[in-house]
Amino acid sequence: MTGLLEGKNFLVTGAANSRSIAWSVALAIKREGGSVALTYQAERLKRRVGALATKLGGAPMIELDVSSDEAVRQAIDELARTMPVLDGMVHSIAWAPAHDLQGNFVETTRDGFAQANDISSYSLIATAREARRLMTRGGAIVTMTYAGSWRVVPNYNVMGPAKASLESAVRYLAADLGPEGIRVNAISAGPIATVAARTIKDFSGMLDLLESHTPLRRNVTTEEVADATVFLLSDLSRAITGEVVHVDAGAHATI
Repeated sequence: MTGLLEGKNFLVTGAANSRSIAWSVALAIKREGGSVALTYQAERLKRRVGALATKLGGAPMIELDVSSDEAVRQAIDELARTMPVLDGMVHSIAWAPAHDLQGNFVETTRDGFAQANDISSYSLIATAREARRLMTRGGAIVTMTYAGSWRVVPNYNVMGPAKASLESAVRYLAADLGPEGIRVNAISAGPIATVAARTIKDFSGMLDLLESHTPLRRNVTTEEVADATVFLLSDLSRAITGEVVHVDAGAHATI
């Protein structure tokens, strides 16, 4: 692939460190000729994301607190100063309280359930609503999901329903934004040893199990997820929307 995203502008959320899926996506967009803006959650993370932005040649950095509609609106207003036209957005944000990722799902707290769905699912709606203002020539929105949305994954707990909500939101957003030429899709990635994923109990055991049972007899990498994301952001996927694309070495088909 060469130049698939040449001359286009993209907002990538969730690139908190060099092991994140979002960071690999940002690198892949840059490789394909696109311009990238990164977000950071709060001032304490600004320096870390700043180091990544420097590696991209000085990418714009936007503070983004997805728990506040006003903060999301302000973030897109700030982005407009450097990227008045946006061709796509990558939503790679998920969070749940640690205590609701432990023990049995039946013990999920009301507040924990609400927070997990707010940050992991509603944030896609909030950011898409504001980003569309800049997507005046159409484009694509891609979010990240996981198989825990449709099957029970041990220790994934409250994140399962949150991802199910996210995937449903993808379909509804695709229907709403399609007339504006904006496509909305999700990638269901296989488990990857990111910093965030390692908060899941016995995550390494999950990796070992999948490696021996997927059709490809291996796990996937952030780079492979990033390449699939580039495809969904590019004109090669211009007729694909409302879809969940599995990048999981075939695990969804057999396990």
